[in-house]
Amino acid sequence: MKNLLFLDVEATGLTEEDRLVQVAYDFEGVEKEAMFNPGRDMEIEAMEVTHITNKHLEDKETFQGSEFYNELKEVLEKDETIFIAHNAPYDIGMIEREEIKVGKSIDTYKIAQALDVKSKIPAFRLQYLRYYLGLEVEDVVAHDALGDVRVLKAVFERMYDKMIDGSTHDEVIAKMVKITSEPMLIKRLTFGKHKGELVADVARNDRGWLEWLLGQKESDAANGDIDEDWIYTLKHYLR
Repeated sequence: MKNLLFLDVEATGLTEEDRLVQVAYDFEGVEKEAMFNPGRDMEIEAMEVTHITNKHLEDKETFQGSEFYNELKEVLEKDETIFIAHNAPYDIGMIEREEIKVGKSIDTYKIAQALDVKSKIPAFRLQYLRYYLGLEVEDVVAHDALGDVRVLKAVFERMYDKMIDGSTHDEVIAKMVKITSEPMLIKRLTFGKHKGELVADVARNDRGWLEWLLGQKESDAANGDIDEDWIYTLKHYLR
C-alpha cells in the first residue's frame, strides 16, 4: 500500500542507553534489512531472544551515516509516510535516538486491542496474534527483524480488512492513526492477583485493588515513568 512503512528493530537491550543492532522495513512492497555495530555490547537477555551476538556485529558499519540510514531517514521525513510497528513506542524510541524523526504512526498492538471489543484475545504479542489469527506467513524467524516485519504486515492487513467495510482506504488509515495517538482502554489484566480477569469485573469486585494500582501508576508517573494507558484505563473504570 502506498506510503506505508512497516518496521521492526532489534537492540542491545531495553534501557535508554541501548542501541539498535538490526533494522528491517517494508516500504511499498520493497523489503530492506541490515545489521549494525551499536558501539556497545549486547545484553545477554537480548542475545537470548535475538540470537545476535557481539561477534555478529563487530565487523558491521554503524547505523548513522550508512546508506541504509540515509534511505530510511529520507522516507520517514516525507509528510505522507505512515510508520507502522507493533508496540510502536519502542521502535520509535530506538529510531529517534538515531536522530530520525517519526511523524504519523500506527501501532498494531493498540489496534488489535481496540478491535477486540469482546475481550476474547488472551494476549496481543505479535507472534501470538500470528498464530491466534491463523496467519500463513512464509520465510519467518521470530525475533528476527525482517521476519517480524513480515508478520507485522500480515497482522496489519487482517486488521485493515476488518476495518475497511463501508470505509475508504484514507478513512481506515486515519482511524488507525487516531487510535494510536490516544490512550488505550485496557480491558484485561495481564499481571497481579487478578491476572486474566476483565478490569471491569475487578472494578466491581475489588475496587480497592484498582485504586491501589492507580496510586502506584501515578507515583511512577511523578518520577518520570508514565504509563498513560493504565492511568487512563484505571480512571475510566473507577469513575
